[in-house]
Amino acid sequence: MQQLFTKIITTPSNIVPFADIAAADAGVAVVGKQLGKSVGELFNGSLAIRQVDAGSDNACEHELNALTNAFYDIGRFGIHFVASPRHADMLMVTGPVTRNMTDALLSAYNSTPTPKIIVAVGDDAIDGGLFKGSYATRDGVNEVIPVNYQIPGDPPTPLVIMHSLLWILNHHVFDAHGNNDGKG
Repeated sequence: MQQLFTKIITTPSNIVPFADIAAADAGVAVVGKQLGKSVGELFNGSLAIRQVDAGSDNACEHELNALTNAFYDIGRFGIHFVASPRHADMLMVTGPVTRNMTDALLSAYNSTPTPKIIVAVGDDAIDGGLFKGSYATRDGVNEVIPVNYQIPGDPPTPLVIMHSLLWILNHHVFDAHGNNDGKG
């Protein structure tokens, strides 16, 4: 409990001054244009992401959901969320993996066609975050399935997620046949 209170007290204010909103809008357009170019080159113009909540507090889900609103609108850059892992190129997993969600996460991972990119989104997904060591969790996603990339933050903002996606797409290594070689 002390750890939770310490985190609350040390977390800075998240209120964005009005002047910074215009800068953020310009940042979205610049990063989005680069994302669209990378998605066009690597995925023929369409990157399908399946988001899996492995037991989170929904903070990361809200930020991922914000990517589809009118301000960020990542659909215009060729990125969309899909309802089935069978149609996904990338799995974005949020939250510490609870013991109840272990089988569901494994099922989603096994259903995703290869090559697949696995991304742990948020501190909870990376190492368990505040829930690390709890009897109810398996801690980070990498304890259950192999993770290619991690996006830190509690939660990461939509713009941070966009920057991270751009970095992932520009640094992910595929073999000569377009298959994921597991490195990145």
